Amino acid sequence: MDMKIYFPGGKKVYADFNGFTHKTDQQARGGGEGSAPAPFDLFLASMGTCAGIYVLGFCQQRNINAEGMELKQSLSVNPATGLVDRVHIQINLPADFPEKYADALIRVAQLCAVKRHLENPPEFKITTRIKN
Repeated sequence: MDMKIYFPGGKKVYADFNGFTHKTDQQARGGGEGSAPAPFDLFLASMGTCAGIYVLGFCQQRNINAEGMELKQSLSVNPATGLVDRVHIQINLPADFPEKYADALIRVAQLCAVKRHLENPPEFKITTRIKN
């Protein structure tokens, strides 16, 4: 599973993967144009959207209307490290949501592949190679 990462100009960094170009840029205060999300923003969004696709799939399998449902993701940052140390995802349900499924939604959201990878992080190996 390979991904091509390249630099199209300015502070932009793009990644070609699975037939899509994932575009990132830095905000203007970071020297970019703010034309796309910053890489870390995409990472944060991937946690919430991953949980969301599991919640949506659960509802669709049971013919439960997901209209009016939303997930709210909140982050806590450790002041000593500057790193996120807690992610809270709240699933807001419409008034007519079948209450018997509320706990099941929590369990399916916890199946998110992004969350599971963070709980068991991969090893990183970074190397260089000079092109011929």
